[in-house]
Amino acid sequence: MKNIKYQFAAMLTAGMMLLATSCDDSFLDVPPVGQLSEAQLSSLAGIDAVLISVYSQVNGRFQRLASPSNWVWGSIRGGDANKGTDPGDFSTINPIQRFETDATVSILEENWSGNFEGIARANQLLRLLDGRGSDVSDAYARNVEAQARFLKAHFYFQLWRNFNKVPIIPKDADYKKGLEEIKNDQEMLPYIEAEMKFAADNLPATQPQVGRVNSWAAKAYLGKIILYKANQTGSAADYQAAKVLFDDVIANGVTSNGLKYGLVPYYENMFRGANDNHQESIWAYQSSANTGSVNNANPEFDLNFPYNTGPNGPGNCCGFFQPSFTFVNSFRTSGGLPLLDGSFNAPANRVLSDMGLGTAAPFTPDAGPLDPRVDHTTGRRGIPYLDWQDFPGQAWIRNQPNGGPYSPKKYVYTRAEQGSFQDNSSWTPGYTGINFMIVRFADVLLMSAEVDIEVGSLETARAKVNLVRTRAKNSPILRANGTPAANYVVNTYDAAWTDANIARAAVRFERKLELGMEGHRFYDLVRWKTDKAELDAYFALEGVLLPAAMGSTGYDIKHRLLPLPQNQIDLVGSSTLIQNPGF
Repeated sequence: MKNIKYQFAAMLTAGMMLLATSCDDSFLDVPPVGQLSEAQLSSLAGIDAVLISVYSQVNGRFQRLASPSNWVWGSIRGGDANKGTDPGDFSTINPIQRFETDATVSILEENWSGNFEGIARANQLLRLLDGRGSDVSDAYARNVEAQARFLKAHFYFQLWRNFNKVPIIPKDADYKKGLEEIKNDQEMLPYIEAEMKFAADNLPATQPQVGRVNSWAAKAYLGKIILYKANQTGSAADYQAAKVLFDDVIANGVTSNGLKYGLVPYYENMFRGANDNHQESIWAYQSSANTGSVNNANPEFDLNFPYNTGPNGPGNCCGFFQPSFTFVNSFRTSGGLPLLDGSFNAPANRVLSDMGLGTAAPFTPDAGPLDPRVDHTTGRRGIPYLDWQDFPGQAWIRNQPNGGPYSPKKYVYTRAEQGSFQDNSSWTPGYTGINFMIVRFADVLLMSAEVDIEVGSLETARAKVNLVRTRAKNSPILRANGTPAANYVVNTYDAAWTDANIARAAVRFERKLELGMEGHRFYDLVRWKTDKAELDAYFALEGVLLPAAMGSTGYDIKHRLLPLPQNQIDLVGSSTLIQNPGF
């Protein structure tokens, strides 16, 4: 360390001598090395490169927990999954799972910084468009501006759902000074809605490059934003506005490669790399494997694979993101329909598991009726784990008392995808070329069914839910001999829906089953204001079965929001960044 200081002092002295003896300081004007000038970036090629950099930030890049999968913020907090693995591995997730979060938990800053990095990149792009070169047409500039504003709206929506009010950074903000004067005192949702509406109004219906957002993606996302607003206001006009957008996407939307939006016929095929950008994918983060840089692959779930799988299983690391008992029990059916009354957690209805049993101990999987989506989402003992083998139970679980007996299954690469849609060039084989869907068609169908109920179209909602359930019915997990791996019994809702409360419960439960482990659950519970009851029920079971992991705390509604990171408040002062109540 001393040597470094001495060398710096010598360099400083030499510089001062040069300044003292020179009559012309023009030699100090050296063009920057290793960066592009604004003139270069304002060209068509430069603007495209900066746009790609904005898209690349959607998955958080090096801020793992800024990713759109929201596997911690949406799924673990929503009770879909437990943190899993060992208590000491990535231990900063432990207080998130237990709702013991305070402003000093370091991973809060990952979500905050990762999304604000995306906003900064989008702002840079918008500034470049203001001074664009002559090779950038007005029409193309408008398309790029609409993409940038879509992405800004996405980053702010992520922040708003977690932190509520955050600073809205103008595109011309000076990032070197003055940001400490921008307060978090504005309502966020009107701004987010306006940005996404601009995108919906100005994006083309299809794009020349698959993966770039189009007007249909913007309409779907705008409908989601307005639905969140309607959940707050109860406004019939807001529900109707969301309905118009969703119905337009459902009836008329097409992907950028020309496919009409619809449900993929077999559930699991949504999550296979060879099917990326299929008809259900409205907006997905684009990934590719084995390109020479693992940064092009999808790092969303690199920790979230079964543990200790060896050569006969995927990932081999690290045992995170284990489906909860409560989540798995939710797939119990009676007469082919889910148990909407919450009795799925009653002892008689719980799914039989191998909790506490070694792999060598005999075990027979649950023989009761189940929705097959449980086995598309969850690895459980004795059921085929994709095309690898039957899930062996404890041998693939890092620490059963800390996470339970189950493993995640969505977005896990198959044996057939090994080396093609899976990348071996990093520390873990868990990087994949499988796109992560941020908005998919079933999500839009079910949001549309929600608004149908609120505007009084109960039978229209039932038809949409039945489309989703019919696909589930046609998606059994089969063994090698062609027989179902479990007792799958799924039926549609055949009786007319005449009671809005019953219809509402059915749609909400369908979102849990269909979109499980995809990062939606906590945010759904909060916007429905059912979070306290649902999470109390989750802790009532998980706290008994996994007492060391769950601790003795429970859920308090102050945890609907995360605290603003204390480091960010310390940078600018508590009068500029106002902390959320209760923290």
